[in-house]
Amino acid sequence: MSEKQPAIDISEILRYLPHRYPFLLIDRVTEIDLDARIVAIKNVTINEPFFQGHFPHVPVMPGVLVLEAMAQAAGILSFASMGRYSDANSVYYFAGIDEARFKRPVSPGDQLVLDVRITRKSRLVWKFHGEATVDGQKVAEASLMCALRELNREEEAAGAVSDHGAGRPASANAALPGKPGTSRA
Repeated sequence: MSEKQPAIDISEILRYLPHRYPFLLIDRVTEIDLDARIVAIKNVTINEPFFQGHFPHVPVMPGVLVLEAMAQAAGILSFASMGRYSDANSVYYFAGIDEARFKRPVSPGDQLVLDVRITRKSRLVWKFHGEATVDGQKVAEASLMCALRELNREEEAAGAVSDHGAGRPASANAALPGKPGTSRA
């Protein structure tokens, strides 16, 4: 059974998400129903750094950032539903996108309303359906998948890096099928 919660302001959002400017894409949460749904807002302004190059003559919020905003809303919903905040011991990855559709451009001055619902969840992998609207008109929708990964800080602290791992932790260098010479360091 879901549980409705009060709105969440930016100070609380910063506790749920590790993202910071310029990549924090949620300004406010207006509704949250634990284990079910979240409605969040992104106020789109001309000051957004991506508008300098996308596109200078007709500023449009990149569609991938609309999807990222949905994923950030999903992250808040997941952490709130688990009764925890984001911390240095875990990371919540955006793991998949299906059926993404863009209906119209998002421009400076728009208020992007993100409505994200949980469609399925397990302990570490959550699936969602998100819709983004501006002035009540759908601008994008997608099915999203996010995954929680607990970080092994002891391994990272040991500085385990292989000679052929391109700076990756040794755990990332497990033998790859069909790739001779790759092994766990």
